[in-house]
Amino acid sequence: MVEVAQQETASSGFMARAARHVPGVGVVRGYQRSWLRFDVVAGFVLAAILVPQGMAYAELAGLPAVTGLYTTIACLVGYALMGPSRILVLGPDSAVSPLIFAAIVPLVVVSDDPERAIALAGMMAVFVGVILVALGAGKLGFVADLLSKEVQVGYMNGLAITIIVGQLPKLCGFSTDADGFVDELQAFVDGFAGRNQTALWLGLATLGILLLLPRATKTIPAVLVAVIGATVVTGLFDLDIATVGALPQGLPRPALPWTEVGDIAPMLVAALGITMVSLTDTIATSTSFAARRGEEVDPNQEMIGIGTANIAAGCFQGFAVSTSGSRTAVADQTGSKSQLTGVIGAGVVALLLLIFNDLLANLPQTALAAVVIAAALSLADLGTLRRYYEVRRSAFVLSLAATGGVVFFGVLQGILIAVVLSILMFFRRSWWPHGEVLGKKPDGDWHAVATAPTAEQPDGILVFRWEAPLFFANAGMFRQQVRRLVRESQPQWVVLQCEAITDIDVTAAAVLEQLDEELNAQGVNVAFVELRTRLEDLVYRYGLFATLDRDHFYDSIDEALEAIAAMPE
Repeated sequence: MVEVAQQETASSGFMARAARHVPGVGVVRGYQRSWLRFDVVAGFVLAAILVPQGMAYAELAGLPAVTGLYTTIACLVGYALMGPSRILVLGPDSAVSPLIFAAIVPLVVVSDDPERAIALAGMMAVFVGVILVALGAGKLGFVADLLSKEVQVGYMNGLAITIIVGQLPKLCGFSTDADGFVDELQAFVDGFAGRNQTALWLGLATLGILLLLPRATKTIPAVLVAVIGATVVTGLFDLDIATVGALPQGLPRPALPWTEVGDIAPMLVAALGITMVSLTDTIATSTSFAARRGEEVDPNQEMIGIGTANIAAGCFQGFAVSTSGSRTAVADQTGSKSQLTGVIGAGVVALLLLIFNDLLANLPQTALAAVVIAAALSLADLGTLRRYYEVRRSAFVLSLAATGGVVFFGVLQGILIAVVLSILMFFRRSWWPHGEVLGKKPDGDWHAVATAPTAEQPDGILVFRWEAPLFFANAGMFRQQVRRLVRESQPQWVVLQCEAITDIDVTAAAVLEQLDEELNAQGVNVAFVELRTRLEDLVYRYGLFATLDRDHFYDSIDEALEAIAAMPE
């Protein structure tokens, strides 16, 4: 009995250690039986969308359509094993597929040699996976820190708009060759006259079920009802609309893709570009959906997860993948609880390929468009955007910029634009920080006199608070503000409240020294209050105590005023 207990303890310890590095093990250990119903339903619904999208994006990449299904199965299983997000759905992507096509075309004529094209795409996927795993292992997931809350909200709103516009032609029963939001919108308007009326009404009915049924009941999965209903209606009445059609049959055997040494360099260069697209999009979507669910995702593990998914796809005659906002939204909307949703979706796709390849033959494309549109509507968060407008206009503008970037320039470009604006706004606040003259209120607290009319300034003393680090870009402005206030109030002392000053660089140190000498020449003394010990030591190392009086550093404003009052005239 003792030996059995020891073995069980050792096994439990091993599983716990494995769960720290392999998220899939942690999901298995902590899986709750009540989640199974939700994951199964979400997995089946997801599979209905994965099949047509996977085939379409394979063709967009210049590859046989069936490779999109192989990619879908492999990447979902790979991510379920190593991916940290419980909701993220990976797969063939409209942003990545054109990059794959552009990389393959110079090396092979796809129509003449599809096997070589598949091998090249597989090599590229493996390279992408290895790069991502290396980045994750190197703890370079700090990229996610650049995606602030307002950027995430703007990104999701922009994603919702682009998804909806892209699906409108399919909802109406026709297709366009347009690329980009403006062109797609124009193509939809131009092509609307040639719409398939039957497809449009069926699509609108499906969309109505998706939007209205959840308001009546949460127990019946609206997406599943809508998809099955549309498929049955199309088959029974033999409607003249576009459907998914019969699927190719069979599964590939795993193998390491390879062509020749000369192909490594161009595939590696293309893999670096795809890595940037995939990584930025995946981290943005992952963190955004995690925030919506009150969860946190480790960006480093996220890189390892998507890297594993790409390696798996490459070894199963697939191609590079990225996250999908629309498919992730579908999983979220249908109640997905864990990565098991992706595994079930992959299993359903595999069964369709092996046995039931005619099962979804009557599934109409317009119904799929309705599902994606409904999912996209759930991404939009106009309430938060309205709150930003009310509480902080800069956050509102930044969120709109992220939305506009995604809509007009594409997902990756939109995110980059928003991140750059975020950084610029941060530096702007540091370059032009807020400084306040302080006064003492009757209750004894010190407040900015501009916002506290009852705050009184001590006679002959200017108490000034600087609300940013002091560095090369704002040191000149700091000096100008102090000079102006001294000219206006003619104090005998300037007390600098330094609580918000988190750093002083060498340029700012020189400015402090010059300002102190200048004020002393005018008969004005300078005191420092609440300067951090680390910065006080830094001031000493800069050699400023040759100019600054070391006795004029105090722990509080009141202490400084008491010391000044006790000094002889």
